[in-house]
Amino acid sequence: NGPVKAPEPAKQPQSELRLRHLHRRNIMPSITLSGLAYAPPGGNTLFADLDLVFNRERIGLVGRNGVGKSTLLHLIEGKATPSTGGVTVDGTLGVMRQMATISPSEIVADLFGARKALAVLCRAERGEATVEELSFTDWTLENRIADALGRVGLDIGPDTNLTRLSGGQRTRASLAAALFEEPDFLI
Repeated sequence: NGPVKAPEPAKQPQSELRLRHLHRRNIMPSITLSGLAYAPPGGNTLFADLDLVFNRERIGLVGRNGVGKSTLLHLIEGKATPSTGGVTVDGTLGVMRQMATISPSEIVADLFGARKALAVLCRAERGEATVEELSFTDWTLENRIADALGRVGLDIGPDTNLTRLSGGQRTRASLAAALFEEPDFLI
């Protein structure tokens, strides 16, 4: 009996996106770009043959307007498809929402995706929630949101209207919401 040969790796499609949520296993979170290229339909190639690995570190992406910074982030998020190559995300992504425009009805809870859950808590306090709603209620949600906002220096409630906040306060509230789920990577 000779040495056991490892099976040949399966051929990957030319364009691929793989997301693996590790849920805090013993694998180091990383983002890998392999032979990545992107050209918008009918446009010039923004980048080609991009090979990078990001671990849990701070990285700044800088460049002139139109060179593909936002496109690269959209490829990592899975919101865009590469022309060739692949993106592998081993871990969880948190995305900080950029707010060009806000609706007059938007509140801080909307940044956390928690408006409905907080409404259930209010109904529960008044004795109006259903048994089914109560079975899925996160009783710590309001305190956890307040803690997240406090970590970025905001002393506001989740029912605060976003239009009442300055641009800097809205940015900090968005950062708190992005960090709320403790992602491996923040984009």
